[in-house]
Amino acid sequence: MFEARKLIIATQHQKEKVIAPPLEKQFKLKCIVPIMFDTDKWGTFTGEIERKEDAYQTVRQKCLAAMDHEGFDLGVASEGSFGPHPSFGFINADDELVILIDKKNNLEIVAREISITTNYNSREIKTIAELFEFAEQAKFPSHHLILKNSKTSSFEQTKGISNKEQLIRVFHQLKSSSETVIVETDMRAMCNPTRMSVIEKATLKLVNKLLSACPQCLIPGFDIVDAKSGLPCENCSFPTQSTLLHIYQCQHCQFILEKKFPYNKTKESAMYCDMCNP
Repeated sequence: MFEARKLIIATQHQKEKVIAPPLEKQFKLKCIVPIMFDTDKWGTFTGEIERKEDAYQTVRQKCLAAMDHEGFDLGVASEGSFGPHPSFGFINADDELVILIDKKNNLEIVAREISITTNYNSREIKTIAELFEFAEQAKFPSHHLILKNSKTSSFEQTKGISNKEQLIRVFHQLKSSSETVIVETDMRAMCNPTRMSVIEKATLKLVNKLLSACPQCLIPGFDIVDAKSGLPCENCSFPTQSTLLHIYQCQHCQFILEKKFPYNKTKESAMYCDMCNP
């Protein structure tokens, strides 16, 4: 389905470094990066341009726009979101979506990777000591920083700060006209190796989805859409909250398949049973 085709990667932040290799290796296709394609118009992490849609709609629009821009019928795009973890709100997380759209075969497949491995952070500071402390925690200089002024009428900011001399110079420049300075991690992919690795993991999940074909129609993307608990307790056989089965569904023909014992366990420990260990 994909062999020898050309695929556009909707990025201006060098995401092709981690997206292209697994796709080219597995499917023998050719990945292309568009020329003069501005992905910032769908939103920036620093807030100059607000993201108007949710992450899924944004990544889909970005992918389709890049395909139209270059006249391709096959494309990939990614979109990241940063903030409290959806399940554990007290820690920050990097939530990455990667989508593949194939107009020729009327196919859209999305993969998602949520990781708590992120340096995402921001702080309002007054001193060089505070700046250096933040920089060390943010893994600077391998991970770039952003400095901007605060509480002034004229907004100034510098992105992609990648060395100590530049960091000090920009800090003093902003501090001369503002009582405090805001320092942030630069979350653009080419400025943040940790984020780039999460995008790579999401891409590998996408590859696995593309390799999973529907048993009925053989279209790629046969994937888990739901799960059911009820794995029986090893002691009393009472249904526990642990996963009993995964439900797979084909987005093309809607074929549904239930697969029991997805984690190769037919019984759950009595430690996790509400009857044996209430």
